[in-house]
Amino acid sequence: MDLVAKSAVVTGGASGLGLSVVRALQGKGAKVVVADVQRGSNDLGGAQFVECDVTSHDAVQKAIDVAVDQGPLWAVVCCAGIGTANKIIGKDGPQNLEDFNRVLQVNLLGSFNALRLAAWAMKDNKPDADGQRGAIVFTASIAAFEGQVGQVAYSASKGGIVGMVLPAARELARSGIRVVAIAPGIFDTPMLAKVPENVRKSLAQGVPFPKRLGKPEEFASMVETIMDNTMINGITLRLDGALRMI
Repeated sequence: MDLVAKSAVVTGGASGLGLSVVRALQGKGAKVVVADVQRGSNDLGGAQFVECDVTSHDAVQKAIDVAVDQGPLWAVVCCAGIGTANKIIGKDGPQNLEDFNRVLQVNLLGSFNALRLAAWAMKDNKPDADGQRGAIVFTASIAAFEGQVGQVAYSASKGGIVGMVLPAARELARSGIRVVAIAPGIFDTPMLAKVPENVRKSLAQGVPFPKRLGKPEEFASMVETIMDNTMINGITLRLDGALRMI
């Protein structure tokens, strides 16, 4: 996919996996809009920042409108997400329903919100030689398949993302829009930076190969591969060093 003079939106693009994706898409010539709740202090490399709660129609639509003003929208990568660790039956009672709902709202509904609005903006793009008009990439997780204790909400939200991919890809095929998800394993992100070093080392040793945490740049490289290879469609790609959580 040629992204030169075209626009892209990365939700959750101000840090972590999203920021690496922003830089990768800029390297491919795209004019990138970062849609995030806070800009933070990271260098966005000239990308335009739009304050955005992905659960809001108006906020996501604004990010897409800003992108389209810079060029036809051809790439959307959904990296915005949250995670909490809560047991169904805790010491103080059953899991808080609002906590569960908030994770689903941000991770699952937020991804669908970006999908529907991006597809609407992409459908009228001038197609390339393959008839392609754009690509939308979700961020799932291996927790969608092997969730751990305390990850019921997170795993449900990521499992929902996996479940959206194929029917969305089949429906949007008529418009030449691809839909793909990446399911990363344990990656070195700001969220994981809060974990004690001994725990980080233990997590890294659990990865069969390479025995380390994934790098955000490796996630971004997978996004680039998806953008470049039109045959990748309707699938969730694990990016986990052969890790299977038990």
